[in-house]
Amino acid sequence: MKLKSIELVISAMSKTQYPHDGLPEVAFVGRSNVGKSSAINTLLNRRSLARVSQNPGKTRTINFYKINEEFYFVDLPGYGYAKTAKTERQHWGTVMQEYFENSQDLRHIFLLLDIRHEPKEDDILMYKYAVHYNIPVTIIATKSDKISRGAFQKTFSMMRKKLDYHGEKILPISSLKKTGKDEIWNHIVNIFEQDGYNITVE
Repeated sequence: MKLKSIELVISAMSKTQYPHDGLPEVAFVGRSNVGKSSAINTLLNRRSLARVSQNPGKTRTINFYKINEEFYFVDLPGYGYAKTAKTERQHWGTVMQEYFENSQDLRHIFLLLDIRHEPKEDDILMYKYAVHYNIPVTIIATKSDKISRGAFQKTFSMMRKKLDYHGEKILPISSLKKTGKDEIWNHIVNIFEQDGYNITVE
């Protein structure tokens, strides 16, 4: 994927701030500390475009990154951080619900899971939340360098069972070794093509 331009258009707090240019969106969501920002930075070949938070659970905005003037990466707030106050968790729920209910251009959600751990209850609820809104989901397994490649399929089977996930793919990525990003980009291109939107890849 040739990246010609990347722009953080807005960090939105409400639907009135969402972009309204009709460009398609793919969203990334996962638990705090799952490595979501690092994965986005790896996919975009940037070191610090998406900020890696030193205070997990504090991101409250929805960040819209316009790629090549053709589509958006949408970085959704992380969830599941134990020290997050109840009022902040409620705010997270409101922000997410408003986005899912009002985004006209969301095409797909990438749910990020740490390859070393079983999906937690929050992950299961997040997956069911997306399914409830009829939004297609693909799992990205982060930190794939932390286990052997021989253990991938066993781990993927466990993830499928815990989530009752019937998606076609689980895509591993390592932000440390920069592996897995080509497969994810190919999947993103296919998502858009199946929706009748051809993006420039070279």
